[in-house]
Amino acid sequence: MKGDRIMQLELLLLSHPEGMRRAEIARRLGVHRSTVGRYVDELKKHLDIIEDQFLIKISPKDNMDMMKLSIYESLAFNLSAEMLASHGDFQNPHLASGLRKIAGNMRSYAPGISQNIDAAAEAIETNSITENRSFTHIFEVLIDAWVSGKIVRIWHKHNGDEEEETEFAPYFIGFREDAEGRTPISVTGRLRHTAEIETLDIENITRVKILDEIYTIPDNLKPFRKPVTGERYGGIDMIPLKLKLKERSALNSFNLLYREHITIYENEKNELICELQAENSIELLLRLVQCGDSVEVLEPKSYRQKFIRELKKILTVYPD
Repeated sequence: MKGDRIMQLELLLLSHPEGMRRAEIARRLGVHRSTVGRYVDELKKHLDIIEDQFLIKISPKDNMDMMKLSIYESLAFNLSAEMLASHGDFQNPHLASGLRKIAGNMRSYAPGISQNIDAAAEAIETNSITENRSFTHIFEVLIDAWVSGKIVRIWHKHNGDEEEETEFAPYFIGFREDAEGRTPISVTGRLRHTAEIETLDIENITRVKILDEIYTIPDNLKPFRKPVTGERYGGIDMIPLKLKLKERSALNSFNLLYREHITIYENEKNELICELQAENSIELLLRLVQCGDSVEVLEPKSYRQKFIRELKKILTVYPD
């Protein structure tokens, strides 16, 4: 529905005050890029929309106006803040800072509620300083890695006091339910060089280090849920590949990847062609490199160009 899409566009732009490109908006809304222009024109009737250097954004003034909460929203937020302060495992100075900013925004029209939220922020900050300094640092590093799209090396407790070292691509950070009814703050992501997706409690992580290697989060991946045996995660980002093979056995390199709908045939030039859906991840790039000259990416052309760029980066390590 057009009205629903325009509302989705408004929410999308509000959550990205820095602005978004038309192509990214189209991908998020699931519409053609040309349709985005019509939605933007419609939204301009209600909001001050800015287009600057190919980025579409809501003007800062409108953004601030929308931050003003109703008295009902303010009270609901107050109750939530008190719950976090008294019952939550998550005591974090950043949460306290955010609560104070919102309390400041409420002072003119809800001074009593503003004062209560300030008190909740004070309690959270006090607890975070005395009890959770290490947790806060690890939490910050994981957020930095998630925002920058970089893999981390983590050391975490496993099976009691036994510590394990893992390289990990963080996809989601949030609460999850465990068997004991707790809701620990957890990070869900992919173990490097595998198709394994795992959820780890951040309180069990003892050290974390960001690596200079990027990853891509699959669209619509469902967080904090372990897949049933034999089930493929519905949210894995798949890409339709067309490959030219020198030998059929080269496909064995893809056995550890999620892949579907594999078709192998000879074209009019008697070349062996393989078409398949494969997960769009750094692991796919690694498998293609592993194949050497036994496999050539034909389509999509955008992925072929991406693969060429990655090969050139590798070659810069060996200038001679």
